Amino acid sequence: MTLLYLLALLIALTGMVLLDRRFELFFWVDARRAAIVLVAGVVFFLAWDLAGVGLGIFFRGETAFMTGLQVAPEVPLEEVFFLTLLCYLTMNLYGWLSRRSRGSRRSRGSSLSRPHGRETP
Repeated sequence: MTLLYLLALLIALTGMVLLDRRFELFFWVDARRAAIVLVAGVVFFLAWDLAGVGLGIFFRGETAFMTGLQVAPEVPLEEVFFLTLLCYLTMNLYGWLSRRSRGSRRSRGSSLSRPHGRETP
């Protein structure tokens, strides 16, 4: 039971990787840039967590589903994987929305090139 939450996070991360690979959303477009963005996001949120812990705002929750391992005081190991999942999800969402936006701009541009918006035979 102690590995259940970590296992769920790893399964979700695997899903993010599969979606990224299938639709070429972020890592499969530019792996170097994606790695920098992912690491920067995780480091930022870990610093945010540590600041919250230092100010007495954040506390570690105890459940039977967690490993009990900590990477810092009041910061469980699972938090690192959760933040990685959060950042990867955001990166994939950005990649999908960017692609969708580019596609709609292209379709609007092609209809604007026709005279008076009429279809050509």
